Amino acid sequence: MAEITAAQVKELREKTGAGMMDCKKALIESGADLEAAVDWLRKKGLAAAAKKAGRTAAEGLVGIASAGTRGAVVEVNSETDFVARNDQFRSFVSAVAEKALDAKGNIDALKASDFGDGDTVEAAVSKLIGTIGENMNLRRTAYLEVSDGVVASYVHNQEVPGLGKIGVLVALESTGDKAKLEAFGRQVAMHIAATNPQSVNIDELDPALLARERDVLSEQARASGKPEEIIGKMVEGRLRKYYEEVVLLEQVFVIDGESRVAKAVEGLSKDLGAAVKITGFVRMQLGEGVEREEKDFASEVAAQLGN
Repeated sequence: MAEITAAQVKELREKTGAGMMDCKKALIESGADLEAAVDWLRKKGLAAAAKKAGRTAAEGLVGIASAGTRGAVVEVNSETDFVARNDQFRSFVSAVAEKALDAKGNIDALKASDFGDGDTVEAAVSKLIGTIGENMNLRRTAYLEVSDGVVASYVHNQEVPGLGKIGVLVALESTGDKAKLEAFGRQVAMHIAATNPQSVNIDELDPALLARERDVLSEQARASGKPEEIIGKMVEGRLRKYYEEVVLLEQVFVIDGESRVAKAVEGLSKDLGAAVKITGFVRMQLGEGVEREEKDFASEVAAQLGN
């Protein structure tokens, strides 16, 4: 077997834009013949995918799969909303969401999982890029599980069952009636989609987030010129308001607009005759945190024409 050098891998990467490991494998398979390696990558759809990899993929779909006590959510991005309405793309996202149940929140495990026909999920993404002609990205996944209870779900702006722009999972632990738990869990998931809480309870709130809020509130309180002991009480009072905004159990339940979510959970526990506990939730919104390109259509057309 011909020895593959770092310089050869670098040259092939520059020529095709494919990933380092894919380039190394292509050179091994082609006996270190550069042009044969290019062809190998093209046949696998990896070179075509790489050419489009620099383009921003911030559209696409969020997909959810649930199976009783388990639930998974994935985000698969495309460049345009047009592709998100493509039946082939939709079927792919649904299938990946099902695979995500076994990956249990591990994105690398999901990408490496078997997609059928000898392909991994990651390879299937590359093939789909070559087929549809847009950059795509399996961006993230999350997973929830309970030992006894349900993992309920809700998809906002649902395109087709299980696919949309915002996906929510809610884990409820309880020995109570599963149908009632599922119905309540869906309501809580809808609430989460609307309010975007940061934690289930106060104790689970990110310490960094809390420290930042406390610092802001302290500065605001000091501007009033009050004594430090009064400032401390002012800050604690304002923090209670903050908890009502960002902590799920402290929020007013959007379903009735009156009681706190914690009270609604207590009410369900009494109805079921069994304790109910929300152990976790995931809210995944399409394109969250992705910096979108501002496109000048006229300039883009001119560039494609070589002007």
